[in-house]
Amino acid sequence: MPTPFPGMDPYLERPSLWVQVHASLIVDIQRFLTPLLRPRYNVAIEQHTYLTFLPPNEQRSGIPDILLASPIDEADEDIAVATVPMVTRPLVSELPMPKVVTEVFLEVRDAVNQEVITVIEILSPANKIGREGRSQYERKRLKVLASFTNLVEIDLIRAGKPFPMKVKQASDYRIVVSRGWQRPKADIYLFGVREKIPDFPIPLQEDETEPVLPLNKILHELYDLGGYDLAINYRQKPEPALAGEDAKWATQILGH
Repeated sequence: MPTPFPGMDPYLERPSLWVQVHASLIVDIQRFLTPLLRPRYNVAIEQHTYLTFLPPNEQRSGIPDILLASPIDEADEDIAVATVPMVTRPLVSELPMPKVVTEVFLEVRDAVNQEVITVIEILSPANKIGREGRSQYERKRLKVLASFTNLVEIDLIRAGKPFPMKVKQASDYRIVVSRGWQRPKADIYLFGVREKIPDFPIPLQEDETEPVLPLNKILHELYDLGGYDLAINYRQKPEPALAGEDAKWATQILGH
């Protein structure tokens, strides 16, 4: 069954679902691009692993706000001190635990010398919200932008703050196409939850024909083939929730 939304389905942004969608999108984009780029280029799935700390809402705090204790009877105090050693009772708490985060992305490489021509990133909540994950991605992003490697950055997550770019218009989602030979200029595709995801080119070498990626079509086929309609309760609000006119519009197309 197809998604009821014309473009990005905001219900897919729920972290537990987005992990699956992210992985599937990576594979589907690779499968789409490979026949278009071979034999000149190959499209490789790469990953970057790092340690971060679980966000506060995923931790349980064991430190009580108020500690209740029974009063000591003064008549028994001297006897207790004389016969039983004083033992300090510890508080039970939990320490922040590190979490292994694996970020998966695509690289378009020259098939002869394996030079990385284009990096394709699909952002996740860990990239945008987690302090360590965002810091890690920002460093990687700056490293790519300081090189001649092209960068395609796909942001289909409304949560978190967008990464720096000189655009005044706000948007729910954005796609950045940064060609190495045009920097600091980049093509920015801005779109909202009510719009289709725009098709956009994948840059290669300067003056080469750029294949166009129909991301909206790829995502909708992924949704249908993956049976995501069975995993989503459209009577609940998406995460994060829609607001204002977007919320009213979503209620109308969902029929409740």
